[in-house]
Amino acid sequence: MSENLPPVQTQSQDPDQEHDHDHEALTSPLLPHYQRASNSTSQLAIVGVNVCPIESLDYETAENDFYKQDWRARDKIQNFQYIFMKWLLCFLIGCIVSVVGFCNNLAVENIAGVKFVITSNMMLTGRYEMAFLVFFLSNLVLTLFVAIITTFISPAAAGSGIPEVKAYLNGVDAPGIISLRTLIVKIIGSISAVSSSLLVGKAGPMMHIGACIASLLGQGGSRRYGLTWKWIRLFKNDRDRRDLVTCGSAAGIAAAFRAPVGGVLFALEEMASWWTSGLLWRAFFTTAVVAIILRALIDVCLSGKCGLFGKGGLIMFDVYSANISYHMADVPPVLLLGVVGGIFGSLYNFLLDKVLRVYAIINKKSVTYKIFIACTISIFTSCLLFGLPWLASCQPCPLDSTEDCPTIGRSGNYKKFQCPPGHYNDLASLIFNTNDDAIRNLFSKNTDAEFQHSTMLIFFVTCFILSIISYGVVAPAGLFVPVIVTGASYGRFVGMLFSSRTNLNHGLFAVLGAASFLGGSMRMTVSLCVIILELTNNLLLLPMIMIVLLVSKTVADAFNGNIYDLIMKAKGFPYLEAHVEPYMRQLTVADVVTGPLQVCHGNEKVGNIVHILKTTNHQGFPVIDEPPHSESPVLYGLILRAHLITLLKKRVFLRTPVRIGADAFRHFSADEFAKKGLGNVDKIEDIKLTEEEMEMFLDLHPFTNASPYTVVETMSLAKASTLFREVGLRHLLVIPKRTTGSPVVGILTRHDFMPEHVLGLHPLLQTRRNKLTHVRVTRSSTGLLNSTGRREVKISISKIPKA
Repeated sequence: MSENLPPVQTQSQDPDQEHDHDHEALTSPLLPHYQRASNSTSQLAIVGVNVCPIESLDYETAENDFYKQDWRARDKIQNFQYIFMKWLLCFLIGCIVSVVGFCNNLAVENIAGVKFVITSNMMLTGRYEMAFLVFFLSNLVLTLFVAIITTFISPAAAGSGIPEVKAYLNGVDAPGIISLRTLIVKIIGSISAVSSSLLVGKAGPMMHIGACIASLLGQGGSRRYGLTWKWIRLFKNDRDRRDLVTCGSAAGIAAAFRAPVGGVLFALEEMASWWTSGLLWRAFFTTAVVAIILRALIDVCLSGKCGLFGKGGLIMFDVYSANISYHMADVPPVLLLGVVGGIFGSLYNFLLDKVLRVYAIINKKSVTYKIFIACTISIFTSCLLFGLPWLASCQPCPLDSTEDCPTIGRSGNYKKFQCPPGHYNDLASLIFNTNDDAIRNLFSKNTDAEFQHSTMLIFFVTCFILSIISYGVVAPAGLFVPVIVTGASYGRFVGMLFSSRTNLNHGLFAVLGAASFLGGSMRMTVSLCVIILELTNNLLLLPMIMIVLLVSKTVADAFNGNIYDLIMKAKGFPYLEAHVEPYMRQLTVADVVTGPLQVCHGNEKVGNIVHILKTTNHQGFPVIDEPPHSESPVLYGLILRAHLITLLKKRVFLRTPVRIGADAFRHFSADEFAKKGLGNVDKIEDIKLTEEEMEMFLDLHPFTNASPYTVVETMSLAKASTLFREVGLRHLLVIPKRTTGSPVVGILTRHDFMPEHVLGLHPLLQTRRNKLTHVRVTRSSTGLLNSTGRREVKISISKIPKA
């Protein structure tokens, strides 16, 4: 979209450079101008050499004449309707998400409870082979079921959903990630996957479920089902839908952990790329609704109306101790937990990223491979969960225990498994159990003598391995709970090692270990701290949790990125980071925009518009006025592909290139240019025009966004990237430095800011990526004009002397 710059002249300022081994690197041009490959700048997700088309969302408001007229025509009642509907939808999101989260938890409790009780009863009678067969087959059937529905109904429902929603809130419109089909599969699949004893969590899927519910409520109605109320149509745009999805993601975390404040902070710290005080209020209101309704539903379950196993507690872990106090002797083991959590967290991210890429290669071969991997992981998991407790020795029940010992079935700290009466299997209490109950046992107070050192080591290694290989299966699977279980196991082990030197009990060490592993893997601080405090209902842990999270995050950041960013990169989402690459400060926007640039005129021939739409994949086109309609070429604005297709479908054509004027408001309404619902995108191939219509004209002025964001071609790429992300743009027009010639020289889209694209245009930057801080680049004008009308530039490169 930009013309090639003239050859770059270089000049060395180092007199001793002929003796320097970096002579060639310092004197070669920073941006060598070789023949560039043409680039359509359509939204592309790049993973290595694989290119996957993904569109961006239109978060920018298209301020055309219809938009302005629509807002001028609104009175106080309509403005009140708009504000009232925003709050009403947030209330509905909170209600629905809380009910779904409660039913999800209840279903897992009962399905897993029946499975463990039947298995335990068979073991009581000595039928161990039959018990294993029931346990093995029930897990395999549940895993096979979730793998089939995920593969054939909604592949987008696989995984936690947090990377997908995070990319959506950044402006990436990946196909099917928040559809009704994905929502249904996510709910059913999450229940089946967690009940099948796979080491996966339900927090991530619950966040995705909340985002899907919010998106569907914010669709703006549906003509297919007769939902065309005017009040609903107010939200037929990506901007309002983004706010609702943010509230939905906060509600999902709040419902998963019964942590309303943590849900809001999680959406603020990790999910949203755009945030305002008004959005903060609505997200807080949504999670408050979730907390109130969950409390009411839990009270119903406590009265015994939720089945044999349903308690409705939603993993509230009891680690409170009224006698807790901190001393200097407690600080070294806490710091050690933070360092170990940072190392283990970064290693966990590294291994999980490699496993996901291997799974992606295998899954591309056929659908059968996806299901086969899921079933294989299920079989392997069942064998470990049933076989490893046999390695542990039976322990006598403590005489001062406040709970039943041993317990048969699924609840309780002391599971009998194969042990004789009066004894329990400590490893079975953790490994032959649901994840929630394992966390309860690890976090429980007054149980310092319950577990052996070998038990903790075996459980930690098992959880570490299973959580990595289980996440990539084709099923809804979260990472929060597996990371908490794994971190709590080594946290309790460290507590055992330092038991004689600290006043903290082993349950508190398990909480701190879980916090350290969460910080080392997910790299969040404030939201994780609040979530853990709300989970454990223990505010006295705040100072220790803060220290552990800060240390673990600092250590892990030295190795790699957080787990969700790595997954987004592996999946190919073109996510715009808050920080820019250092080399982007050395470049201007003119260095990355490529051509050819497709433009429309204010009065354009229908045939030309059809040709542009059919031959390009661009989603936005500059609109230019030229003589005789203006004294000189003028940039009028930007028009979207969707709006051009709407104009062609309506067939309000002109026989001569004149302004349509006020007649545009008689033929069109603002609703016709609103965002379409999911799966309702119009295509140019569906429009059939006659030869006579192709020779007619369209006046694009009333439908063009007359106030698009623009940057001058000499702006640094880093500054343009910051503007693009923080404003939430899809198109950023590049205007020339000189007033002569074309009024626009290119368009920047999300693809143009991707490091893969920039380094593809300028490969020399890849080799110098780590040396740019040692190079000074100076651009100076020669005062001469080349054949393209641009002023020639001389670039001087010199070493920066060391201090």
